[in-house]
Amino acid sequence: METKNNLIEKVQHTMRKYSMLSHSDRVLVGLSGGPDSVCLLTVLERLKPEFDLHLSAVYIDHGLRPDETPYEIEFCRDLCGSLDVSLSTKHVDVKSLLKNKSVNKQEAARELRFNAFNETAYEVKTNKIALGHNADDQAETILMRIFRGTGPSGLSGIPPVRKNIIRPLIEIERTEIERFLENEGIAFIIDSSNLGDEYSRNKIRHLIMPVIKKMNMDFIKTISRTSEIFREEDRYFEMLVTKILMKMISRKTDKAIELFLTPMEAMDTVLLRRVLRRAIDETKGLRGIGLIHIEDIMNLIKSGKSGDRVYLPGDMRAIKSYAILIITSEKPHKLGTYTLESQGEIVLKESSIVLNFRIINIDETDSYGDGKKTAVIDADKLSFPLTIRARMPGDCFYPIGFGKRKKIQDYFVDEKIPREERDSIPLLINNNEIVWVIGCRVDERYKVDKNTKRVLKFEIKPLKT
Repeated sequence: METKNNLIEKVQHTMRKYSMLSHSDRVLVGLSGGPDSVCLLTVLERLKPEFDLHLSAVYIDHGLRPDETPYEIEFCRDLCGSLDVSLSTKHVDVKSLLKNKSVNKQEAARELRFNAFNETAYEVKTNKIALGHNADDQAETILMRIFRGTGPSGLSGIPPVRKNIIRPLIEIERTEIERFLENEGIAFIIDSSNLGDEYSRNKIRHLIMPVIKKMNMDFIKTISRTSEIFREEDRYFEMLVTKILMKMISRKTDKAIELFLTPMEAMDTVLLRRVLRRAIDETKGLRGIGLIHIEDIMNLIKSGKSGDRVYLPGDMRAIKSYAILIITSEKPHKLGTYTLESQGEIVLKESSIVLNFRIINIDETDSYGDGKKTAVIDADKLSFPLTIRARMPGDCFYPIGFGKRKKIQDYFVDEKIPREERDSIPLLINNNEIVWVIGCRVDERYKVDKNTKRVLKFEIKPLKT
């Protein structure tokens, strides 16, 4: 039989292995009253002299078990009193979050719980948050991720250390924890929500894990070692990805990131997947892009043409341009209304272009333009000032060379102009008639003909930001 101090020695080994604590750290312990958190608080209290720790604890009330919560708080208060540890209590409203966000109950509870941990750590001035996840939790988490579908990062499991969060029991099995508490005569309580099979984790814990352990008694140790290998490999790849991304980002905002295409087009799939995942994860406005969407983006990079795009959840999209991949959740800009005189320069910021224009004699121009970068229009058919605006319902024009009237909506569809860009395409208007779909095509009625004496010549330049 193991001695009662074996567990403490193993926890010490884990903490040194992952550099969890420094001398004189102030540690906030997440305390629920269950065996894991009770064991964690007890062990850290016994290690106080070695590390000169300052301990405090917090109980999080999720508002889901009102009949049990008062007893649990009282239990945690008595335990902390016996150890001379201060206890805070926090209430989080899981039900309200469930109404406002499309997440399940466990995800909502986890999000609010971590917010409460960080809030309490700030209030009581602690620099570390200690949580009671154990080796069984690690194994269950990895199995859950395998069932849902995951990559190497998911198989690395629960990190022993992440920023200010430490998990000293992450290499200790649940049976070891329960044996330690029994040998020490330390009481704990059981959360009733852990007893049923309502949640996926509980089904794995109660139905699948017992079968696996019968097949392999060392399964928990085996999967813990496997997750450690994946974490080490993941750290290596993440360092590599960091170096690559530093050279690849063209522009980044809270809602968009632009990446140079050339290196990605030749990049190995394994590395490209990680580069995209990291770029997206670090852009606040791109939450909700999953593995299947990453595959779609990679296909766009490898096989798509300039102008092709992939539509992603929540109005996000990935756009392949000539040299840049744009992943964005920014809402397209709708063009404002501008007035145009006979000569000058105008900036159309929503369309990211600058228009230079002037009236010249017909014999001063050697080209009638293509309607895309340049355009030449019969000036004597115009009544100044002209208007530049976005499309409106019912807009029609006579595309040059087409021979008949066409709805602007149909023209945009036929030209494969993306939906989100259509409201930023500027239209040059003369007496309520479309003269030019700027950057696309001139109207047949305003083209230069044999009677033209003067022309209004346009040049389009990109707006430099």
